Amino acid sequence: MGKFVDHATWPLRPEDEGPHPAGPEPLWSESVYLDFAAADGSLAGYVRLGLYPNWNRAWYWACLVGRDRPAVLLADHHVPLPVHGPPEPAGPSGRDGEGTRPGVLAVRGEGGGGFRAVHDVTAPMRSFRVTLDVAAAAVLGDPAAAYGDLRGAGTTSLAFDLEWRSAGDPYPYRLMSRYEIPCEVAGTIRVGGTEEIAFSGYGERDHSWGERDWWQMSWLWSSGRLDDGTFFHGMRANVGFEIPWPCFTVPPGGVTEEREGFTAASEFGADGLPSGARLGVPGLPMAVVPLAFAPVAMTSPDGETARFPRALCRFEAEDGRSGYGWTEWHQPPGWRGHGWR
Repeated sequence: MGKFVDHATWPLRPEDEGPHPAGPEPLWSESVYLDFAAADGSLAGYVRLGLYPNWNRAWYWACLVGRDRPAVLLADHHVPLPVHGPPEPAGPSGRDGEGTRPGVLAVRGEGGGGFRAVHDVTAPMRSFRVTLDVAAAAVLGDPAAAYGDLRGAGTTSLAFDLEWRSAGDPYPYRLMSRYEIPCEVAGTIRVGGTEEIAFSGYGERDHSWGERDWWQMSWLWSSGRLDDGTFFHGMRANVGFEIPWPCFTVPPGGVTEEREGFTAASEFGADGLPSGARLGVPGLPMAVVPLAFAPVAMTSPDGETARFPRALCRFEAEDGRSGYGWTEWHQPPGWRGHGWR
């Protein structure tokens, strides 16, 4: 692990790449998220594993979007909690099972006609590999269909064998146990059993643990890479007051630089999908243009519903640079009154 921004609030360690002891809160969770986008924005996707030990389940999301192709989505909210164990026989991807090293998790679920994934921290803070085989992911001509019953949607197989290699130092959040790492991403993507894509691009991965109530707070989260090689990240929650929101940039060949004073303003259509945003990355203001959505809806233990529109976006900086990446706008009940501007 290289240097990272030290807020002197909690110590980030290589061991944090592995799982953490659960807290007592009913909605305590641990989340691993990884996204990717081609440098020209032609193809992109993400994977998220959320562990909810006190709710006795895991969530698993995976998607693929791109130019002139419908979104392909797996969203399973009833996955058995993964366990560590001895290696299993290789699956359809040719990847072995859980292994015995810390930081390796194997996940199996019935969503998408049955899926199997292995998350492998191959080198703490430096490299992370995901292999995924989904038998029947949903094909969405209308991304808003993800908010409804997908049992009648068309389906296709989907497989990832991708590796995220760190392109900058880890950035820990100041006020919560969470860190972000900008990455180069490469590997193989297979769709429908006949299309095989040798992928090379960029992305970001994050890891967080603690209580997270998806049905209370709204937020914007964004990360991307500009055409000169600059990575950026910013996050802002709609809590009614300002704090030092997480924000950083990584110049080409440079080191992670924290930027204080991040702001964001968003616009939404009648269907709730974002139509655009402005990111106030200090020294690097930019417009956000959503290109392809892969949203998810989630239901609380009490039956409340939150919507989570995520989109591959084009970023247009005021200084003329541009690039691609992902932005999310989390929408719990009552989200329209949460001060998005």
